[in-house]
Order: sequence, then C-alpha cells, then structure tokens
Amino acid sequence: MGRTPSHCGVILAAGESSRMGRDKALLPWPPSSVDDTFLSAAIRLFFSHVDVVLVVAGKNEAALAPIVYANGASLVVNPDPARGQFSSLRVGLQEVLNRGRDAAMVTLVDRPPVRMETIATLESAFERATAQRKWAVIPEYQGSHGHPILLGREMMEAFLRAPETSDAREVEHAHQTEIQYVPVDDPLVAVNVDTPEQYAALPPPLLQSS
Repeated sequence: MGRTPSHCGVILAAGESSRMGRDKALLPWPPSSVDDTFLSAAIRLFFSHVDVVLVVAGKNEAALAPIVYANGASLVVNPDPARGQFSSLRVGLQEVLNRGRDAAMVTLVDRPPVRMETIATLESAFERATAQRKWAVIPEYQGSHGHPILLGREMMEAFLRAPETSDAREVEHAHQTEIQYVPVDDPLVAVNVDTPEQYAALPPPLLQSS
C-alpha cells in the first residue's frame, strides 16, 4: 500500500515506566533482539504507511533521541509529562496541526507493534468513515478497544479543546457517534505491557505475528 501523506504518525513515549522499572520504549522487540526496541519497531511500522512520524518524549528525551533520529522520525517534547498521557497526546496532535496535516495515526509505545495488515484495514476503514462524516477510527479486538487510532482534524481539535484535566476516554465518550469502531483479527491492538511479568509473559504467537 502507498503512503498516506495527509496522515502523521504519533507515538506517545513520555511515560516514566515506573511499574516496569525501565523505559518501555527501550524494551527489546522481539525480546531476543539486540538492535530493535518497541520504539524502533513502532517507528518502522508507521513509516510503511505515513511519511512523517512524531515521537512524544518527556524526561526520557535524551535516551530516546538516538533511536528516533536513527529511524528517521522527529522528536517532540512534552514539557510537563507529569500531567499524564493525555497531555502527551495533546502535544503530539498540536504538532500534527502545526505541520499542516489533517489526520493522525496514534499509538502508545508500551506494546508490540500491530500487524501490517491491521494498519491497512484501519486506513481503509478511515477512508470510508470520513466519507460518512465520522471523525475517528478505533480498532476493536474481542470487545476491547486498542491502538493505533486514526483521527481526523475534527477529533484532533476536540482533544485539543478539552480541559487539561480530561482524559482521552472522556473525549471519546463525548463524541461516541462520530467514532467508527472497527473489529480486527489482531490481539496486538489490545495488548498493554506495564510490568516485567507482562513483558516476559508475551506468548509465542504474538512474537511470531510481529
């Protein structure tokens, strides 16, 4: 599939990874790798479909910068990551609009990258959804919503208009009728890795499907 220039990839990676005990962006992926990480794998996956990838960092800016630049992405810094993930989302989306883009493909760094065909499915669904005046597409696996999410300008602006004390779920709930939920056959969309035990427990099928 060709790239979608109007989209801008956004990877949220500013968290402190307190429960993991080490930066989740830097976790080897797959675990046996000596070169690749969750972050580098996510950047490469996005670059197969977009031409700009933004990585939102926080206090870990210096640690992430070599991976970001080596893989051709751009670094955006959340000046106050303690405000939480929603603040990083807003920082990333504002940069998308600053760059003149009208859509964003957003994911979290604390997960294995989804399958390539899942991205293609979501992009096709987004094209159909926007023709029906929907604002966003969110993948769903067995009833669980996940990432990456695809956002049009209207949804990005809704996130940016929301109070800083809001969170993404509150904004999504307020615009439920403008969102298209897309069932996908990919458990990776709903996987979160927050602890060493969860990282160690990733089953072989997930490793093979990456």
